[in-house]
Amino acid sequence: MSTTVETGGREVPLAMLRDGETGIVVSVKSGYGGAWGLKKRLMDMGITPGTRITVVKSAPFHGPMEILVRGYRLAIGRGMAERIFVRVEETQAGCRES
Repeated sequence: MSTTVETGGREVPLAMLRDGETGIVVSVKSGYGGAWGLKKRLMDMGITPGTRITVVKSAPFHGPMEILVRGYRLAIGRGMAERIFVRVEETQAGCRES
């Protein structure tokens, strides 16, 4: 399914963004049982609330994503990307960046 997600200022999982789209981290959901290890790991990688993340490339068939965070590139799995919630940035014209 490759439909464009209109956020209207809502939080969406990072996994929903397409190649080239940018979002600002709003929150990281830890999941069942707290999963503090996942939150700590993401924080250690620089993925904290307020951080800008750009999707560089998404592997097909729900494979990992290459992202740009704080000037460096990371590869994260879709499971992690589903737990990172972002607010999609819009251009000055009001359209989403491509």
